Amino acid sequence: MDTQQIPFKVTAARFVRAVRIFMTSEVGRQARMMFAGLVALFLALSSLNVVNSYVGRNFMTAIANREMAEFIRQAIFYIGVFAAFTVVAVVARFTEERLALLWREFLTRRAINLYLTDGTYYHLGVSGQLTYPDQRIAEDMRAFTVTTLSFILMVLNSGLTIVAFSGVLWSISPLLFVVAIMYAACGSYLTIALGRPLIKLNYDQLDKEASFRSGLIQVRENAESIMLARYEEPQALRLSQRLEEVVANFRKITAINRNVGFFTTGYNWLIQIIPALLIAPAYMRGDIDFGVITQSGAAFAMLVGAFSLIITQFQSLSSFAAVVARLSSLMEAIEQAQRSVRSGIEIVEEEGRLAYEQLTLLSSADGHPLVKELSISIPAGARVLITGSAEAARVALFRATAGVSFNGSGRIVHPGSGEILFLPQRPYLPASTLRQILVRNERADEIPDEHIIQLLRELNLGQIVEQAGGLHVEKDWEMLLSLEAQQLLALVNIHLAAPRFAFLDRIDTTLGPERFHKIMRMLSENSITVINNAETVALRDCHDAVLEFGEDGGWTWTVKGA
Repeated sequence: MDTQQIPFKVTAARFVRAVRIFMTSEVGRQARMMFAGLVALFLALSSLNVVNSYVGRNFMTAIANREMAEFIRQAIFYIGVFAAFTVVAVVARFTEERLALLWREFLTRRAINLYLTDGTYYHLGVSGQLTYPDQRIAEDMRAFTVTTLSFILMVLNSGLTIVAFSGVLWSISPLLFVVAIMYAACGSYLTIALGRPLIKLNYDQLDKEASFRSGLIQVRENAESIMLARYEEPQALRLSQRLEEVVANFRKITAINRNVGFFTTGYNWLIQIIPALLIAPAYMRGDIDFGVITQSGAAFAMLVGAFSLIITQFQSLSSFAAVVARLSSLMEAIEQAQRSVRSGIEIVEEEGRLAYEQLTLLSSADGHPLVKELSISIPAGARVLITGSAEAARVALFRATAGVSFNGSGRIVHPGSGEILFLPQRPYLPASTLRQILVRNERADEIPDEHIIQLLRELNLGQIVEQAGGLHVEKDWEMLLSLEAQQLLALVNIHLAAPRFAFLDRIDTTLGPERFHKIMRMLSENSITVINNAETVALRDCHDAVLEFGEDGGWTWTVKGA
C-alpha cells in the first residue's frame, strides 16, 4: 500500500478521531483537567506579556526622562513580572510534558493491543503492505503526541496573543497593525510555497532511517550465522547502500531547508526594524514618548509572531505532517488486516476436540493441493505421528491448525487457545527470566521454583539455571542457548502448562531418539495429546496413530491395533 496516497481528509479524520478517543477514554477526565489547567496557564502568560509591554514602556520612558524614583518603581515591577512569568512558564511546560506522556502511553498501549490482536502483526508482515510498523508505534507515536500537543498549545497561545496585542498595537498605530497582518500573510504564503516538498522528503527519511536501523538489528540478531558464513562483506555493502539512501534523501531536505532559511531569516530580521521605521517619526515630532517605540516593537513582534506560526514552525510542521500520514497508514493497514477476508477454511472452536473435516490446503506459490480433503479426528490422549515424503503438506497442516491463513476449503475443529499449544521447529524465546519462559499461564503462582528446577535436571538442563544465575534473571535466550536447548525449554513450558493438545513441528531431528522418547513419555503421563510432525519414520512404534502424506496431497490414517 502506498501510504502517501491516503487522502488528506482521511488523515485529518484519523487525527480528530485519535484526539476524541483519548479525551473520552478512562484517562480522559485527567487529560481534560490537565488541558484546562494549561489553558488557564497560557491565559496567565498572555496577560503577563501585555502587562510586561506596559511596564517596559514606562521603564524606558523613565530612563529617557531621567526620573530616578519612577525608574526604581518600574524596575521593581519589571522584576515582579519576570518572576511571575518564570513560575507560570515552568509549570505550564511541566504540565504539557506530563499530558503528552499520558497521551503517548494511552495511544501506544492501544496501538500495541490492536497490532497483537487476531494475528494482525503476522498478516501485516506477510502482506508487505506496511513498512516498519515497529518504528511507527514507538517513534512516530511519541512524535505525534508530543508535537500535536505542542502545536495545539502554540495555536492557543497565538490566538491569545493576537487578542491581547491587537488592541495594544491598534492603539499605538492602526497602520502598524495592518502592516503586521499583511507581512505575516505574505510570509506564510511564500514559506509554504518554498517548503512544500519537505513533507514527502521527511516521510521518506523516516522510512530510510528505519531501514538502515533494521539492517543493523539483523546483523546483531544473526551475528553467529553471519560470522560462520563469512557474510560480512555483503552485509557491509547492504548497510552502505541503505546509508547512502539516508544521506541522499537528507541532502535534499537540507537543500530545501536552506532555501526556506534564507527567506525566514530575513523575514525575522525585518520584524525588528519595521516598527521603528513607522513609529520613530512620531517620536521625533514629539507626538509620543520614547517608551512607545520599544512597546510598539515588542507588540509588533508578538503579533507578527502569532500570525506567523506557519513560518516559524514550518520545518516542524512538515515533519509532523509526515508522522501523521505514517500513523494514519498504520491504522489503515491494521484495520484492513483485521477485516480482510480469510481463506475458505472454516475454523471452529470445540472444547476437548481436534479434528479435520474435508480439509484441503493449497500452495500459495502455484495453487496446487498440498492436502486433499483430510477428514480425521485426533483421539484424546493419543500420540499421533504425522509423516510422509511431502514435507510441505505436513508443515502446512501444522501452520493451518495454528491459525496461519491458507487458501483452501474445509473445516478445522480445535479447542480454545488455552487447550492447545504449538511448538515450531525454531521456538520463540523472548528476552525474559527463565521462569517467565517456562510458566506463562494462570497456573504460574501454583508452580514452585523447586519443581521447575527438578524438571530441568531430569532433562539434563540444570546447567542452564546456573548459567542464567537463577530462575529470575532476565537473559537473551536466543543468543545464549543452542536450538536443542531452546526446544527443550519450550517443551518444559508445554509440560507445565498441561494443555489438552500439543502440536510439535520437526523437533525429533534436533533432540535425538532417546531424549525425544523421554519427552513424549512425560507429556503423555501429563494427559497431553501429542501430535508430532516428524522427519524420522522410525518413530512409528512410539505413536498410537500415524497420518502419512503423499506428494499429491493424498493421505492415509492408521491407528495402532485397529
